[in-house]
Amino acid sequence: MARRGVALILTLFASVLLMAASAFVTFYFLVGREPAIPRSATLAIRLGSDLAEVPPDDVFGYIGGARTPTVRGIVDNLRKASVDDRIRAVMVKTDGFTTPYWGKIQEVRNAILDFKESGKPVYVYLEFAGDRDYYLASAADQVFLMPSSSVDLTGIATYALFLRGTLDKIGAYADLRHIGAYKTAVNQFTETGFTEAHREMSESLNRDLFDEIVRGIAVGRNKSEDEVRAIIDGGPLLAADAFEAGLVDHLAYQDQVEEILRNGNEESELADTSEVSGEDYERVSLASLGLNRGPRIALLYVAGTIVNGRSGYDPVSGSVVGSDTLIEYIGRATRDDSIRAVVLRIDSPGGSATASDAVWHELQAAKEDEHERPIVASMSDLAASGGYYIAMGADAIVAQPSTLTGSIGIFGGKLVTGGVYEKLGANIGTTSVGAYAEMNSPVRPYNEAEGQKLEEYLQAFYDNFIEKAAASRQTTPGQIDRVAQGRVWTGRQALENGLVDQLGGLDAAIALAKERAGISPEREVQLVVYPPRRNLYEVLSDQLARSGAETAISRWLAANFSAPEIEGMRALRGPFGLFRRGEALALMPFTFVR
Repeated sequence: MARRGVALILTLFASVLLMAASAFVTFYFLVGREPAIPRSATLAIRLGSDLAEVPPDDVFGYIGGARTPTVRGIVDNLRKASVDDRIRAVMVKTDGFTTPYWGKIQEVRNAILDFKESGKPVYVYLEFAGDRDYYLASAADQVFLMPSSSVDLTGIATYALFLRGTLDKIGAYADLRHIGAYKTAVNQFTETGFTEAHREMSESLNRDLFDEIVRGIAVGRNKSEDEVRAIIDGGPLLAADAFEAGLVDHLAYQDQVEEILRNGNEESELADTSEVSGEDYERVSLASLGLNRGPRIALLYVAGTIVNGRSGYDPVSGSVVGSDTLIEYIGRATRDDSIRAVVLRIDSPGGSATASDAVWHELQAAKEDEHERPIVASMSDLAASGGYYIAMGADAIVAQPSTLTGSIGIFGGKLVTGGVYEKLGANIGTTSVGAYAEMNSPVRPYNEAEGQKLEEYLQAFYDNFIEKAAASRQTTPGQIDRVAQGRVWTGRQALENGLVDQLGGLDAAIALAKERAGISPEREVQLVVYPPRRNLYEVLSDQLARSGAETAISRWLAANFSAPEIEGMRALRGPFGLFRRGEALALMPFTFVR
């Protein structure tokens, strides 16, 4: 009887799994099929929150991948629409960006400008006009603003969190050492406020980012830069004031936009068109429109904090990029005889110094193999410290004007928590054998000999960093040291200081890779993306095998905290959650750029 009961339960369980799998497969084929696009359509692109480089690698990200907009997905939609005779115009709606950075915003804005060269118009509807929303919108032919909204252009402010006082109160001590006067990542834990170097760097970044925004808006809205500066100094602006200042073309609700365009022009591109969502249009293949064909170029994403081992996901810090995983993909790309060039797409604040060095070494080996494929690095929001270290392995580096880059420096140390235990009435006893066995003890700071050992290692790695950067940039170690010292630069500043070769986005990097590979500029190329998209079976298998704790924590965080609050948690935890105590880190400062 018991056996029959067990058999019945197993049969029911198997039936449920089979039905679930059938449902997933059915849904996949329904969603995966290319949509029918009307002969006359308007492409509606909705943007907001954060912008990702790669989609989530889970079941829902796989089946509904088009529902998770990525920078490349948006850019590709605009590329397709520019050559698709069925698309008459593009309408963009933004809901407010939460990203603290500007590089990806600039990438999408440039894609809008490129689309306009097709002769088709771009309209933007702003329900909320934050600084990033408006900067992007200023590239459009016409900008619509909800009458009850405002344009929140007020300038650039940087906020840095300093935890020294908090650590003092709880009995903890950050015994951190750094090489480079501007390697200010440690300041969050060792200072109570800005140091002179930290403030100088922060103000310099703010000024350059502000100038970049002013230039973009001035060109987009046909104004002088002085006019734009004056408008920003008077911000934020009510809707009527924004209209009067010429920042927007119409004050209207969303349902009034089409009527306004049609009344203004009987030959409006929106007349007699149907709307196609960006999610649906993303399922139209590039190849069906004659794009993404021809010689093959590997596109390797380096998106996240750099760690030793395998790539993965941390609920607080987000994506982590493992050196083992990157090295594996570099090897696969360079062993493929059909690959003509490699493009690294880097969006990383850095991380483990040794992991970054291991990836750099693999890139050097790839450049020296018999195929001699060109390698070009493309920088997204940020490619700093360990991210820049990896970029040095490329033949050329391309950055957006607002990309945070550089931070050639290193730090290491530990968080000493013995005092916390003492306040709680606890005591940690220690036994050890070896002169430096307790070097990374969490109970006490480094003694003089231990501190000297750590600083010698950090200095040696910094010197090595400088020498490799000098070889990469074809200059002297002394010249690199002058612009290094852990300092973060914008992409435009980095170009002026010889740290990058060209300004532009991923398409500019691909164009440069084509040129160096001897591929005609007019010829389309096929991008072979790494990490490759896993099939549905692989995703399902991994999802079932993985503990649900990681997913549960991520969902709980997303449901209960805003993006800035999660960023605050990341800063509070600092580098101590992802790396080993005492590990040397090539990681940019923890700052809030809002």
